[in-house]
Amino acid sequence: MTTETYRDAWGIPHLRASGTLELARAQGRVTALDRAWQLEVERHRSQGTSAAFLGAGALSWDVLARRARLDDTARRCFAALERRDPETADWVRAYADGVNEGLPAGARRAPEFARAGLTPAPWQPWTPLGVWLAAHLLFAGFPAKLWREQAKRHLGPDAAGLFATDGPGTAGSNGWLLSGARTATGHALIAGDPHRFIEDPGVYQQIHLACPEFDVVGLAVPGVPGIAHFGHTGTVAWAITNAMADYQDLYRERLRRTGAGVQALGPDGHWHRAARHTETVEIAGEPPLEIEVIETERGPVIAGGPEGLEARLTPEPPCDPRTADAEDTGTALTLRYPPRVTADLGFSALLPLLRARTVQDVDRALDAWAEPVNVVQAADTHGGTLHRVAGRVPVRAESNRLHPVPAWQPGHDWHGWHEMPYAAVEDGIAVMANQRGPATPLGVEFAPPHRADRIRALLDARRTWTADGMPAIHTDTHLASAAPLLDHLAALDGLTPAAARLRERLLAWNRRMDADSTDAAAYAAVRGAVVRRLAAHPVFAPLTEPPAYPEVLLPWLALLPRIGHALEHLLRAEELYGIDRPAAVRAALEEVAAEPPAGTWSATHRLAPWRALPYPGTQGDLEPGLAGDHDCVLCTSAVPGLTDRAARGPAARYVWDLADRAASRWVVPFGADGVPGTPHHHDQLPLWLKGELVPVVTDWTLLTPPDPTEETR
Repeated sequence: MTTETYRDAWGIPHLRASGTLELARAQGRVTALDRAWQLEVERHRSQGTSAAFLGAGALSWDVLARRARLDDTARRCFAALERRDPETADWVRAYADGVNEGLPAGARRAPEFARAGLTPAPWQPWTPLGVWLAAHLLFAGFPAKLWREQAKRHLGPDAAGLFATDGPGTAGSNGWLLSGARTATGHALIAGDPHRFIEDPGVYQQIHLACPEFDVVGLAVPGVPGIAHFGHTGTVAWAITNAMADYQDLYRERLRRTGAGVQALGPDGHWHRAARHTETVEIAGEPPLEIEVIETERGPVIAGGPEGLEARLTPEPPCDPRTADAEDTGTALTLRYPPRVTADLGFSALLPLLRARTVQDVDRALDAWAEPVNVVQAADTHGGTLHRVAGRVPVRAESNRLHPVPAWQPGHDWHGWHEMPYAAVEDGIAVMANQRGPATPLGVEFAPPHRADRIRALLDARRTWTADGMPAIHTDTHLASAAPLLDHLAALDGLTPAAARLRERLLAWNRRMDADSTDAAAYAAVRGAVVRRLAAHPVFAPLTEPPAYPEVLLPWLALLPRIGHALEHLLRAEELYGIDRPAAVRAALEEVAAEPPAGTWSATHRLAPWRALPYPGTQGDLEPGLAGDHDCVLCTSAVPGLTDRAARGPAARYVWDLADRAASRWVVPFGADGVPGTPHHHDQLPLWLKGELVPVVTDWTLLTPPDPTEETR
């Protein structure tokens, strides 16, 4: 049995092995060599143990991970995988074995281990499943249900719809497919970019995996074997966007203590015993915290307990089931999510995806997909195309999808799973950018249509495309969502001379959020001032108080980001709670005119990547300036009114060419190597900033020969 590890000019690993298990082991090993620190952080996050070396800032996540039973769910899913699909279980185990082989050397390369005083611990066979769970627990944005509940309580029943938009806590993507009828080669092109929080090292790993059964290039998730989201086997390619489906439920629970433990009030009117134990969370530099972990028949408790939510000063009175109704707030929140219910994380799709040769193969593989729920686009060299939703969405009452529901009332159970919808490829084009589409019956909130409409308009501007034309679409900066604010500006009169000049300048602006644009900077400044003035209105005051929920959920409940990302809806609404919007826009314009921004958009719109350990000294102050904005195709998301810095953006870009895989292109924000200071740590960043792509190399003779330190014979 042999494995070989090659590298291309960008340090991207190309792995060749004599079998699937050997290849999985090699993938785990090379990932540990390149990304040891990242893997260690992700393992700890999946276990809820990251505060032990990252400190109190990581505590809220750790408590959520423990209470949501992520590690236990990963164990259950792996045990079920061993029973249902032993081949895939062995393949995942081989990957974890490879990680353990590479970790010692990888840890010696990574300076963060010494800074954190951390020694890597072995991976278990279920650790990759835990990493996947931790990466996607908040992907569907279940905390938005808490926001809708808050908004409805304080502003009335129409508030949830008024604020509905994909916000800064939601992951999204652009993706488009051109059939052979719309390309110069007669074969399909697939292109796009996943939008996630930008992390350093990156959340995607460029990799090439080859063995006698398959030869695949794609973007892997470090810590997880195979290539799940974006791949090209030579004869078929696939890519995903977030379907914006709703597949996680929150229940308000009535809990009480008894001599035997904890009980929960069920929909049958009876009290049922809940599972309960305690765990200790270690915190660097602070005393450990003991937490109570409770699970009812609905799911694990993620907030509150028998004594109430964390911020309550006094316990609620004992509950009488005869008087409990839908208006009762309950004393705790439970989370029901599919892998906890089914013990299936969908890993049985991963090997069939690697083995796929046609879109029919991809389609069959995705029937096993669980979460996150995605819209998939695929094409093959025979001319086949695929546009479908993949994942698992429970069938249940409409109220479950909108807000937390009372566990003690009947009618909120799950009743099987939705059939996954398909969509046509119309006139040779399919576009998905998290807008309403094939997944509409499965979700509640979707992205505004601006990105999708713009991509389709750009594609329709030409009949025939090549792979070389795709980066211009990736990097388009037109901001359609600017229209409502500009319309308000156009309607103003009686302005001061400075404000009038600024208004005319913005009305003449080309509505592009280009990095070197001073007009874009001025528009963003006025927009931010409008957001702050609206958020300061007394009608919104009840929504400014932090609710009694875990800190990790609060970004979804913060008023300013909600107003910032829903601004166009708020400005276009027929009425907004009596707020004088023209006066707010006027005051914002006058404010910015009196002190206009001094530089270009990129002077303040700068990258803000997440690092588990920030760089020492002032290195973190050197982050580059960016083009784009939240509703541009070049989606670099800041929070209007709060900051111009962008924490979320394209976590990768790709172009899959079905005519010639070697004509495909890709790029990531930083580089292939996760170790600071190494040649391939940030070597792709200049290209990513300019919208350029790196060639996909598949000819083994063009690669650097195997390094004996990375090769096992």
